[in-house]
Amino acid sequence: MVKDMTDQQLNRALAELVGYTVEKEATGGYALKYNGEDQGKRWMRAVFAWEQAPDYCTDPAASLEVQAKAIELDRIAYVNNLYEACYDLKRDEDYVWDVINIAFLLNVSPRQRAEATYITLSNRD
Repeated sequence: MVKDMTDQQLNRALAELVGYTVEKEATGGYALKYNGEDQGKRWMRAVFAWEQAPDYCTDPAASLEVQAKAIELDRIAYVNNLYEACYDLKRDEDYVWDVINIAFLLNVSPRQRAEATYITLSNRD
């Protein structure tokens, strides 16, 4: 369950869903790549390379960037997943969005955006 994931685990899972990989080089180091494009430095351990991926759980800009991918994929599922990440309950299908709840969803934390995005992207076909 996404709530049980640490920030580091969720960041890596999201990074993998959006195209980041860590590849072992012939020299023995590890390289972080985004959609096949090398991101620069080399690290001695893969875990250090993964730490260079965006921090979706605490960086507001990174969380908004990945949120855009979830909205592009399925905006209705994303909003429902965000509601569930914030309120920790499923949204009733007959629920009418009011101004207070909409304002609340606009002010969520990067971690809540990351959770909703992970659920949305991991459920794509």
